[in-house]
Amino acid sequence: MSHQLPDIQASSPDVSVGLSQVGVTGVDKLIKIDRHDEDPLVLMAEFEVFVDLPSGRKGIDMSRNMQVIDETLEAAISEPTYRVEDMCGDVAERLLSKHEYTSTAEVRMSADYIVREDTPASKLPSQSTITIVASATATEEGTREEIGAEVEGMTVCPCSQGMSASRARDVLHDLNIDPETIDTFLEQVPQPGHSQRGHATLTITADGSPEVDLMEVVNIARDAMSARIYNLAKRPDEDYMTYRGHADAKFVEDCVRSMAEQVVAEFDHLGDSAVVHMKQSNDESIHQHNAHAEREMTFKQLRREVRHAWLCGSH
Repeated sequence: MSHQLPDIQASSPDVSVGLSQVGVTGVDKLIKIDRHDEDPLVLMAEFEVFVDLPSGRKGIDMSRNMQVIDETLEAAISEPTYRVEDMCGDVAERLLSKHEYTSTAEVRMSADYIVREDTPASKLPSQSTITIVASATATEEGTREEIGAEVEGMTVCPCSQGMSASRARDVLHDLNIDPETIDTFLEQVPQPGHSQRGHATLTITADGSPEVDLMEVVNIARDAMSARIYNLAKRPDEDYMTYRGHADAKFVEDCVRSMAEQVVAEFDHLGDSAVVHMKQSNDESIHQHNAHAEREMTFKQLRREVRHAWLCGSH
């Protein structure tokens, strides 16, 4: 004689308080993304999956979450999928349909991706690692998807560099170098400033799939810092990166503003309701703390602020 197991999750909790996010994290899956006229992109991705829980229900059906992930990823392998954010959207919508008690389903994904490129001076083949970030939130009103990346680069402190330039100017003046030559020298030879490893994050969220190319997002984030960095660096490459970094010294705040300006210039087709998230964190070299700057805003707000800066001649 078989016994029907009680549905404990559907019972009432001792404390009737609803929860905004209940689910699973740290789910590793191998996924394949098709690309036009190129080999498929295979990624080891980590997923987080959540639904909201009403106050009258004790728990969610955890096994359903795992089943939906597996079903969706298997479908992605058998059918062409070109965007990781669309895959997240598919999972979120399936979650919403399978959990009749929930009103919001959220899926987050991150995966390391290797970018093949040549070093800037020696032109040797090298690889850089970026982290792809994607997510989707599904409700009865529709699905919003996010795509972006976390990248690393180099920044140089303008304040520190300014003090070095002032010292160099005083020394050159004491050596009886004429002011015009001093100005020319300092323009052509950037002075030292303390440098740091920078971490830039740029994501864009929109109704449905954001109409942006992932690699353009990556390039904007990398170029927002003082200089790009490379895993392989011969001496000419080290000289190139050091010079470029000191020739374009930036505060952590400047990096976020640079991202903002580039996003408006490159993605002006985005709708007003798209949301842009820009974040820069620097591992300070001469301090025990780190520097951080961040801004999240609609594209309508971002476009207005950046264009006002352009009209005023400010960058």
